[in-house]
Amino acid sequence: MSTLHLVPPDLQERYHVKEWRNAAGVLSTACPTEWQDVQDVLRGFRLLKSEVTVGGGNRSLVSQRVDEALYAKGWEEKGFATSIMVDQTEFTSPTHAVDCFKNGVAVEMEWNNKDPFFDRDLNNFRLLFDLRAIQVGIIITRSWELQRIFKQIGKGSSYGKATTHHERLWTKVEGGGGGGCPVLTFALRPALFVDDGPEALAALKARMAAEKEKGAKRRSRSASDDDDEEG
Repeated sequence: MSTLHLVPPDLQERYHVKEWRNAAGVLSTACPTEWQDVQDVLRGFRLLKSEVTVGGGNRSLVSQRVDEALYAKGWEEKGFATSIMVDQTEFTSPTHAVDCFKNGVAVEMEWNNKDPFFDRDLNNFRLLFDLRAIQVGIIITRSWELQRIFKQIGKGSSYGKATTHHERLWTKVEGGGGGGCPVLTFALRPALFVDDGPEALAALKARMAAEKEKGAKRRSRSASDDDDEEG
């Protein structure tokens, strides 16, 4: 029996939503505060043309904005030191850090990575759930329908079919990639796209250039300090 009826209708209009093992039910009953946090962030999110146009570095501007909204509500990036004991022998069971974590709920944002990142996230959820470190996992990604918009603004080639989008994710979830862990997925639909105008694009480019210059200066100072210590 599905519990997707517990996802508010306005979110289902803006996102493609899919669950595994009644994740929405688990969130609403066992983690209501965290579930409300996620709803608030998703409800307030818009996909800005300026951010899609400029792209990003190791972590896209789109993903950063989701992360920062959750961090403002007390979520954190969290790594787990995990191991398994067998006949008095301890074996490490490595997991990767979760982007956003709070009280047993793990959230990963996969905007435009290679699709094996979905396998990594789902496997991580499975391990952490089996070790009772999390109760439910959430993955936020983009819908393939956004490709039409990306092509219109000249960014279609940046978002390939083999990257992270909902069609790739759903087959992996339905294939049991998350094991017994309840998983809820949200895929951004075209209704979230906003053309924030050329002024916003210019301001964003200026901010990114300033941040890049500031980072270069920090690295230069650090290298200079290292040289002084060696001398």
